[in-house]
Amino acid sequence: MVPADQGGGVMRADLLSETITGLDEALAAVDAFDRALVAGLLRPQPAQAAGLTELTHAVAGTPLAARVAEAAEKAAAGAASEEHFVALAAARTALLGSVHDALMTRVQEATGRSSSEETVPAPGGQEAVNLLAAARSWLSDLARTGWQGIDHDVVSGSAQIVSAMLPDPALRRLATLLDGFAVELAASCPGAALERIPARRWADVWSRAMLLTLPGAADVPMTGTVTGRLLPLGVDVHEHATAVQAQVHAVFEPADGAASRLVRAGVSVPKPDTVVGAGLWQLLRPHMSLLAAVSEGHSMDVADMPITAEGNLIWSDEHARPGEPADAFATARVALPTATDPATAPLDRHPVRIAVPVFLEGYAAQKDDDDAVTFTVAGHPLVVDTDRIATAGPLTPEAVAASSACIGLLRWDAGTFNVQPLAVEKTVRKKAVAIQAGGWAGGTTDKAGVKAEKAATDAVAVLRERAGRLLRNDGAGDRTDDRNHTVGRVRDPTAPRGGRPRQPPSGPLLAAPRPPLRPRGARHAGIGEPRRRRGHRPAVPTA
Repeated sequence: MVPADQGGGVMRADLLSETITGLDEALAAVDAFDRALVAGLLRPQPAQAAGLTELTHAVAGTPLAARVAEAAEKAAAGAASEEHFVALAAARTALLGSVHDALMTRVQEATGRSSSEETVPAPGGQEAVNLLAAARSWLSDLARTGWQGIDHDVVSGSAQIVSAMLPDPALRRLATLLDGFAVELAASCPGAALERIPARRWADVWSRAMLLTLPGAADVPMTGTVTGRLLPLGVDVHEHATAVQAQVHAVFEPADGAASRLVRAGVSVPKPDTVVGAGLWQLLRPHMSLLAAVSEGHSMDVADMPITAEGNLIWSDEHARPGEPADAFATARVALPTATDPATAPLDRHPVRIAVPVFLEGYAAQKDDDDAVTFTVAGHPLVVDTDRIATAGPLTPEAVAASSACIGLLRWDAGTFNVQPLAVEKTVRKKAVAIQAGGWAGGTTDKAGVKAEKAATDAVAVLRERAGRLLRNDGAGDRTDDRNHTVGRVRDPTAPRGGRPRQPPSGPLLAAPRPPLRPRGARHAGIGEPRRRRGHRPAVPTA
């Protein structure tokens, strides 16, 4: 990253291309189980039984061995119960967790940084066991039906469960995941007509949701509060038609002089699908002053800010104030090499969740005929994922291709490491100019940014006026509806008079996004999904 004689750490790009022992075997066992889910486990065929056996062999010698062997035997006979499906989901998750750990070990060797010794505490208990059991039952039905057998009747079984979960903050994480999963499955019905089934992706969501139905699994325990200085590196924007999320990556320097560490702070808000580009910042700014620090180039002083064991700040503007000027590239050159990587929660140990801040300098950038950008670092190629660059900022693939230094997130996708740019330095008139993906987060004078913000303002104003009109119309309705035998409720004006009341939607208007977010252009390893155009962000439920 930076020459050692300048106080930095050297990026070992050669290690990122070396083979990791056992990685392919673990992924092969996962793929075998995923193929079994395609046709369903109601009446398994010999090929599906073989896939279950391969999963069993992969976890032999681990604490899961006995339970997974029993579950695989029952599933191969078409007699698996909910607890057996939970065991199979746990085995699959454990295998991908081992892949995650092996990849993270290689990343730490390449960057020269160490991981935090802090461990994520075990989650506590959780109420509403009946709702969790209902969700587990629906997911078990999906496993029995298989992706080829899904239809609207099977998928709609989640609607009432999600509606009951969303009002409870403790269950909202699982409700969001189930809601997005159901929407995606419904859009793919009937499964028998699908030309290509995203087996890895759907199995990922299914196994994660199955484990989150265990009491307490969805809890996010906090480890305390922190006080010190926050030095932003960059912001990663995740955009969906109905929601947007901004996640700031930063180096935190504790006030007590302890070792610096990497932290994250994120904010998510619902949005109209007409608000895009730079207009997204209008929705995000009121909820996080840290965004302005990224674009204006200053640090933030935080006091008693809540933080999780994974290094996620539970951001509150009441605990933060603007600090001194702090250049992101100076932070990357000086503070990043000595910062420790945060711990990872057990259920988050998945290759697709790897996003490690790195600093690259002195590389040769190349752009081929397909507009794909590659950095050659110390003679070794490193793919640049320009599909993930947010359209809400001034950073473009062209700027990346002309850059000489880059702050990015190291990821692993489809069997190889790649880097997602968050900021780059390029030479303009013999001067180094920094371009941030979140450069417009605190406001902009750029013509394109100003135009997008004005369009977003107009769109939001129109939507607010329409929403106010609808609320006024609803408020004029009868509060006693004799036909529906409902007292104290305004009748749905779109429902037929005298008829049965319409079923409530799967969640409130401003509830979690449907489907939940996933990073732009991300592809799960092994799926082989085609790259999508820049600016389009398909959804991945991450809960």
